[in-house]
Amino acid sequence: MADRYLSFTGTAPGRFLTRRLGLPQPAPLRRWSPGQPELDGETLLLTAGESGLDLSFLPVKDASDRPAAVVLDATGVRGVPDLAEVHAALHPVVRSVAASGRVIVLGAPPAADDHHQAAAQQALEGFTRSLGKEIGRGRTVNLVRLTDARAAESTLRFLLSAKSAYVSGQVIGVGPGTGRVSPPDDPARPLAGRTALVTGGARGIGEAVAETLARDGARVVVLDVPGAEADARRVAGRLGGTALALDITAADAGARIAAALPDGLDVLVHNAGITRDRRLVNMPADRWSSVLDVNLAAVLRTTDALLAAGTLRSGGRIVATASIAGLAGNAGQTNYGASKAGIAGLVRSLAPRALAEHGVTVNAVAPGFIETRMTAAVPLLIREAGRRMTSLGQGGLPVDVAETTAWLAHPASGAVNGQVVRVCGQSLLGA
Repeated sequence: MADRYLSFTGTAPGRFLTRRLGLPQPAPLRRWSPGQPELDGETLLLTAGESGLDLSFLPVKDASDRPAAVVLDATGVRGVPDLAEVHAALHPVVRSVAASGRVIVLGAPPAADDHHQAAAQQALEGFTRSLGKEIGRGRTVNLVRLTDARAAESTLRFLLSAKSAYVSGQVIGVGPGTGRVSPPDDPARPLAGRTALVTGGARGIGEAVAETLARDGARVVVLDVPGAEADARRVAGRLGGTALALDITAADAGARIAAALPDGLDVLVHNAGITRDRRLVNMPADRWSSVLDVNLAAVLRTTDALLAAGTLRSGGRIVATASIAGLAGNAGQTNYGASKAGIAGLVRSLAPRALAEHGVTVNAVAPGFIETRMTAAVPLLIREAGRRMTSLGQGGLPVDVAETTAWLAHPASGAVNGQVVRVCGQSLLGA
């Protein structure tokens, strides 16, 4: 469903009226497209505190009148006095960042043995999230905590691109590199030669994920329930992939997936999910259990089965779908919120073991209000609240979740592990 308010605010009468009434004025977001893949403008590099990071691989400049992006290296911030340098660096340039531009703050992990450094680095989190809520004009602000700039290359390129249009106010941890990753033969198709399985891939967000992974070169297997087999075959046929019809909650689902992929799997996207909303006092047991079984138990079972069978190859990626409903809570969704919070727990616990034992990373995306057929059926006032209660003042699109998934699936994203990344336009709920 079209966002008519967003369209209205783009007109002269709309701008005048919303300004006079103090209403939100969301800006149209600049997203990736084949004809315009990059943001327009230069990237400005600034520094606060002493830093030894080598960011020469990024196309940055020391000066720009109207940058498309600003990268502030604050990894050397070690105390409160250094925070003054953060203000001094960004204060003069924030206003000049182009519409739909990017601000990225680079921080270091808070030190366990230096409470001054830990306090200053934690301060960057509050600073980044606050700036994201005030910067406006479709611009995003994110914090990346890192120790190895080269290991963060895929993350920085994603956040500096038009593909990250609906990711803002996030704190993303990037671990040390796990060895040199050879650049893909075709940078536009980094997943070439890899196989990706997308559950719930026949429609909505799952279909967008399948499309984006196929665009990046993956051979996509579209999995959905038998009742959606025709749609799964349609999507798979269009993308040059294959369809797999099965009930993901079946006890033997993992074994059947493994049998269908004898040559192995590189990217596993757990997207399938359902809602059965009702307040807890009115929720029968079957509505509770069905949501927990599809959204959480099936993810646990199939992940365990595919790892045990060796179906997921070394260098593989698991990307699960959480939700801000699980991170912040939502009335009428105790079952859904529990299932999605469980996904976050799964990711944080399994990630280090899966990497150590199988060479596989485990991360999650947590969508906020995304414009789908499901949200189009939400009552008007609730739908409008979901759209406007974000720093970007609008709902996201399925492709926003898909682009974030593709970044986590990238062969060069091996240092990103155990992360739950919100794709919510910096929702004002719990963000």
